[in-house]
Amino acid sequence: MATIDDRTAQTTSRMPTTGADVLVESLARHGVDVVFAYPGGASMPMHQALTRHRSKIRTILPRHEQGGVFAAEGYARVTGRPGVVMATSGPGALNLVTGLADAKLDSLPIIAITGQVPTKVIGTDAFQETPMVEVCRAITKHHYLVQNAKDIARIVKEAFHIASTGRPGPVLIDVPKDVQNTQVANPNYDVAMDLPGYRLPSAPSSETIREVAEAIKAARRPIVYCGGGVIASDAAEELREFANKTGIPVAMTLQGLGSMPSDHYLSLGMLGMHGTVYSNYAINEADLLLALGVRFDDRVTGKLSEFAKHGRIVHVDIDASEINKNKTAHIAVNSDVKTVLKALNPLMEKGDLREWHKQIDTARAADPMTYDQRDDAIMPQYVIDKFSELTKGEFLMATGVGQHQMWAAQHTRLTKPRTWITSGGLGSMGFGLPAAMGAQAAFPDALVVDVDGDGSLVMNIQELATLYCENLPVKVILLNNQHLGMVVQWEDRFHGGNRAHTYLGPVDHPEAIGEGSGELPEITYPDFVTIAQGFGVKARQIRKKADVIDALKEMIAHPGPYILDILVPYQEHVLPMIPAGGTFRDIIKS
Repeated sequence: MATIDDRTAQTTSRMPTTGADVLVESLARHGVDVVFAYPGGASMPMHQALTRHRSKIRTILPRHEQGGVFAAEGYARVTGRPGVVMATSGPGALNLVTGLADAKLDSLPIIAITGQVPTKVIGTDAFQETPMVEVCRAITKHHYLVQNAKDIARIVKEAFHIASTGRPGPVLIDVPKDVQNTQVANPNYDVAMDLPGYRLPSAPSSETIREVAEAIKAARRPIVYCGGGVIASDAAEELREFANKTGIPVAMTLQGLGSMPSDHYLSLGMLGMHGTVYSNYAINEADLLLALGVRFDDRVTGKLSEFAKHGRIVHVDIDASEINKNKTAHIAVNSDVKTVLKALNPLMEKGDLREWHKQIDTARAADPMTYDQRDDAIMPQYVIDKFSELTKGEFLMATGVGQHQMWAAQHTRLTKPRTWITSGGLGSMGFGLPAAMGAQAAFPDALVVDVDGDGSLVMNIQELATLYCENLPVKVILLNNQHLGMVVQWEDRFHGGNRAHTYLGPVDHPEAIGEGSGELPEITYPDFVTIAQGFGVKARQIRKKADVIDALKEMIAHPGPYILDILVPYQEHVLPMIPAGGTFRDIIKS
């Protein structure tokens, strides 16, 4: 008896090859195994083609296009391969915009495929028409409006090359419906690319490598400022070798976390606005800053003129436009981080940095990353700490955006690269749940957790339906404080505690204007346990510290998706904190 796949193959062999078939076959030939796709009128031919390729490509139906593109980002982060998302024209395509901008800022390889109205009605304001290339011109690495079905195989090949080489980023392919339906005779899938203006930087010269090596050998207080470029270039192994050989401490950006194990002596954790005091101290005192795959973001540097002003700067980045953009480099290396470290490591030897280590150890002992060990409330940091302790680094973690994101960055003990998934450059609320969904699709057997806040989770909570229906056992640690916590923190610190629409409960509640008791409410709004159950997802709420460890164990052991709703005090702030535009001297510790 013929199987479903056999029947599908027979049906496919009898059908003519359309532009949609060429597109999907091209995806398969580029190793795509998962597509996050929401159908509509202008993308129906591509979805029909996906059903004819279901043995090669799994199609996951998100419940919102933004959920789909965030899921593609999560997939891309944990695999290093392009994540693929598909949407119909007009509102469907526009729902991808935030995710494309997010991927652009965080350097994630994404292939976004959108349906478009038929070629003959483009420009007539046809039903669900939107000029997606024009809309996305500034937030994609490259973009295509396909005008001939014969070009599809070449365009897909170019899109994957552009998205995944150099500085990774999102590429948009907008495909009119008539082009999808056009029959293509004898499609050529090995067609040559046509990219005359796309050039990747060459390997650094031996002279440049020697210049960097000499700067390192001459330094007495060197530090590595490690960013997402280390992860993107798969250079974590080379970085660890470099640090172990030289003894140079490593401070990481939000997107660089995981490059060094959290418990490594040379790891100073995260630097910047909510980084460790000692990492910011080391940056301030360093005589050589090795900036690897970073863009000198304002959340790291604060006041630019005061950032790392005592030392020389070596800036290594694959994107030439980032070099000297925000901070002038004394030695500029426009190259891939992995390539540079591979060339440097044979030249490296351990210098005498004992005095430098002693200075950092003193700073680390004076201001360790700690939190208030209360017994009358569940501290959010305690939850993260205990989760790390129970799992010993064997997890993939996504986050939403807000206080919970920073606590997770500060207190999660990461041991490996590509295990940390967060929206950094754009700070997109609603990112965590669908990003975790994408990571789970990439690694079905892994423990995948989303650390989220009650404000952020609601923004894409519909993806709980996707988790249930697609058998994706994502776990959610919900740090629920009934407020938009990070905005509340800024209100408390810089606006005299005046509440300006940051309480997430009823508008007539005293907390809405900052006059409540601060006690945990008897009934929380929304009721996440009931919502989760409505989606078929197991959930539990806890309010006592004594319940945390058993609840975490229950969550981890559960075979399906799970929400652990943990009520935490909204008065808790993310510390330390350097105010926006401030310097190391302005750091707030309590």
